[in-house]
Amino acid sequence: MKELLLALPRLGRMLISLAGDRDVPTAAKVALAAVAVYLVSPLDIVPDFIPWIGYIDDLLIAAVVVDGVLNFIERPLVLRYWPGSPASLDRLAAVASRLARWVPGRVKARIFGGRRAA
Repeated sequence: MKELLLALPRLGRMLISLAGDRDVPTAAKVALAAVAVYLVSPLDIVPDFIPWIGYIDDLLIAAVVVDGVLNFIERPLVLRYWPGSPASLDRLAAVASRLARWVPGRVKARIFGGRRAA
């Protein structure tokens, strides 16, 4: 969890860059835009003013999108925009995957256009 929080600035830059890349599937771009809107929106599933619990929904939604991006967009494309090492991306992917396990794979596939990275 700590690593995910420390990686947020790099992660944000990567996701913005991916959203602007023409090789990224449209469904993935829509998911990236939707999560960005949700995270900056004052309306949440669990209100943010509730200490600690209020941020859990934001963290889980971000983890689902990160997990989806890393599983459904080709790795070379993701690495093109990741400002760290491939090993640091792998560690981030492991954290996001653990947090996103509660979401069925078929749901993630539907969100990201059904195309799984090779």
